[in-house]
Amino acid sequence: MPQRKLFVTTALPYANGKFHIGHIMEYIQADIWVRSQRMHGHMVHFVGADDAHGAPIMIAAEKAGVTPQQFVAGIAAGRKQYLDGFHIRFDNWHSTDSPENTALAQGIYRSLKDAGLIATRTIEQFYDPVKGMFLPDRYIKGECPTCHAKDQYGDSCEVCSSVYSPTDLINPYSTLTGATPELRSSEHFFFKLSEPRVVDFLKAWTQDGKLQSEVAKKAGEWFEAGMADWDISRDAPYFGIEIPDAPGKYFYVWLDAPIGYLASLKNHFDKGQAREHWHTPSRTAQSFDDFMADPGVEQVHFIGKDIVYFHTLFWPAMLQFSGRKVPQAVNVHGFITVSGEKMSKSRGTGIDPLRYLALGMNPEWLRYYIAAKLNGKVEDIDFNPDDFVARVNADLIGKYVNIASRAVKFIPGGKLVSSDLAALNAARLVDSIRHLYEAREYGKAVREIMAFADEVNLRFDGAAPWKLVKDGKGDEAARVCSECIEAFKVMTACLKPVLPELATHAEAFLQCSPLDWDNAALPLGEGHQVGEYKHLMQRVDMKQVDALFEPPAEAAPAAAEPALPGGEAIAPTITIDDFTRVDLRIAQIVDCEKVEGSTKLLRLTLDVGEGRTRNVFSGIASAYQPEDLKGKLTVMVANLAPRKMKFGVSEGMVLAASDADDKAGGIYVLNPWPGAKPGMRVR
Repeated sequence: MPQRKLFVTTALPYANGKFHIGHIMEYIQADIWVRSQRMHGHMVHFVGADDAHGAPIMIAAEKAGVTPQQFVAGIAAGRKQYLDGFHIRFDNWHSTDSPENTALAQGIYRSLKDAGLIATRTIEQFYDPVKGMFLPDRYIKGECPTCHAKDQYGDSCEVCSSVYSPTDLINPYSTLTGATPELRSSEHFFFKLSEPRVVDFLKAWTQDGKLQSEVAKKAGEWFEAGMADWDISRDAPYFGIEIPDAPGKYFYVWLDAPIGYLASLKNHFDKGQAREHWHTPSRTAQSFDDFMADPGVEQVHFIGKDIVYFHTLFWPAMLQFSGRKVPQAVNVHGFITVSGEKMSKSRGTGIDPLRYLALGMNPEWLRYYIAAKLNGKVEDIDFNPDDFVARVNADLIGKYVNIASRAVKFIPGGKLVSSDLAALNAARLVDSIRHLYEAREYGKAVREIMAFADEVNLRFDGAAPWKLVKDGKGDEAARVCSECIEAFKVMTACLKPVLPELATHAEAFLQCSPLDWDNAALPLGEGHQVGEYKHLMQRVDMKQVDALFEPPAEAAPAAAEPALPGGEAIAPTITIDDFTRVDLRIAQIVDCEKVEGSTKLLRLTLDVGEGRTRNVFSGIASAYQPEDLKGKLTVMVANLAPRKMKFGVSEGMVLAASDADDKAGGIYVLNPWPGAKPGMRVR
C-alpha cells in the first residue's frame, strides 16, 4: 500500500474550561484512527490547539483579575494530564493566540479580500453603555417575544425554543452590568458566502463523498434555505486578531479558530518535530508550506455534530478561495450520554475525566467501551454504568486476556510448537479489522475481534489441555495452546489502536517486535520463546463506578488555607449579584430512604412549595438515618441544574455544615426555626 500523508485534527476546545468527557470521546475516536494509520506505516501529523479568542474569555479573564493571555495559559497548563492520562498522542498542541495563527488568519483574509469576497456594511446591534462594548447575543437577556418567559438569551428561548434577534427581546438587559442596552450602528466585515461561485463550490464539495450521507443531506437543506453572508468582524474591546487596515476591528473567533489547525501544524514543522517525533521515519526536512502544497497530503478533521455548519461551509470556502488545500474528510460524531441523558456540564450530567483517573480506573477501559459504541455515522453513544462493567470485564478479561493467562501454562518453558493458525483464518480477521478502523466502524471491529476470541476460547475449552496433560498427551496440549498464543498475538494487533498500553505489555510478554498490519497475521512460529506471563489488566470494580457518579457530602467548600475552626478559610469575596443568583428555599423532607447500592447517599423527597415534590440525593448517610429527617424542614438550592446520577436524577441540593474533613466533626443538615414554610426564599 502506498504511504499516505495525513494531516489530522480534532475540534479545538474553547479555552475557558477543563476538558469534559465529550472532548475525551472525540480525542479517543481520532487517536484510534491515527494509530491504525500508523500501523500501516503512513505518515501522520496529528495536531490540536486551544481556541483562545472571543468575548467569553475576555470577560472571564477580567473577572479573574488576569489578562486573557494569562487566563488561557492557566487553562492550557492543565491539558497534558488529560491527554497523557487517556493515552491520546497528539504530535503538537498549540493555541490560536499565537504568531502563527495571526499571520495565517490575516493572510487568508487578504486573499479573500483580493478575490472580491469581503464586503462591508453597517449593522445595528446592542451596546452596553456601562461596560462600553457591543454585546454578543449570549450576553443579552430579556423577555421572550413569543412566550414571554423572563430571563431568556438574546438568540433563542429555552422555554419555547423560539429563535429571534436580540432586538426582538422585551425589556432587554446586559448580563454583564444589568444596564439597558442601546441600539448602535457599526461597520462590519462580511465573507460573501452568498456569491454564486462560493455556493457552487460548496454544493460540489459537500456532495462528493467527503462527508457522511446525513451531513451531506443537512448541507443540502442549508442550500435550499439560501446562503447568507457571514459576519466575520467584532468591535473593540475584543480578545482576538486584528483585521488588517481596520483599526478597532477584530476577526470573529470562528474565523480564526479553524485556522488554528494550520497554525498548530506550522508550529509543529517550525519546531522540527514533524520529522523527529517517534512514529515518523527519518527523511529530508520539509517545510510547512511544502507539505501543504503537496497534492498527496490529505487533511482530515474529527468534529462533533454541533459545529458542522462552520466546518462544512465556512471552513472549506475560506480555504478554497484563499488558494489553499480543502479538507479530504470531515468526520462527524454525535454526543455522549449517560444512561440516556445528554452530557451537560451546566446540568451536572457529565463524567469528570480527571475524577475517573483519580479513582484508579484504567483509561483503557474507557477507550475500549467508547470504541465498542462508535461507528461511522452521526449517532449519539451512551455510557451505561452497568453495561460498562459487564462489557469490559466480559470482553477484555473474560475473553481476550484470559486466553494468554490460560494457554501459556501448558507450553513447557514458554517455547511455542508448530500449530495450525491458518485454521482460525487470522489473515481474514486482520484484513477486515483494518478496513473497519479506516471507516471508523470501531463497534463492528470490536464485535469481530470478540467473536474471534470466542472461537479461540471454544477451541481451548474443547481441547481441554489440562486433561491432555493428565492423559500423557502433553505435546498435543502444547500444540493447542501454542495456537491460542498465536491467536492472542493476532487479537493484540487488532486491539492495539484501542488499547495501546495493554498492547505494549502484551508485546513484551510475547517477546515480539511491535505489531503492525503487515506482521499482525504472521505466526510467531515454532520455537519462538514467550516471556513469563504477568497479569495484563484488572477487572472493573463496581465500587469505582459508583464513586465516579457519587457526589461528596454537600458541605462547605473545600479548604483553601486553614484559618477558622473546621479547617477552612473564608471563601473569596463575592458581590450581592453573585449571591442572588443562588435561589435558596425552605424545603420540607416529606420522605427519606436509603439508596440501594450506595453507602453514602440518602434519597430525599422534598416539598418546595411548587405543587409537586423534588427528588434529591444527598451524601449524608453517615450522619443520619432516614427516620431522623422525615417531616423536618431544611434549606435547599432550588435553581441548581438537575444532575443525572447512577441512581436517578437529583433536582437540587440540601445544605449542610461540616468541617473540611466531614469525618472529623460530623455533618449537620440545616434546620430552619419553626414558622418557616416550604417555598419561602432565604435572603
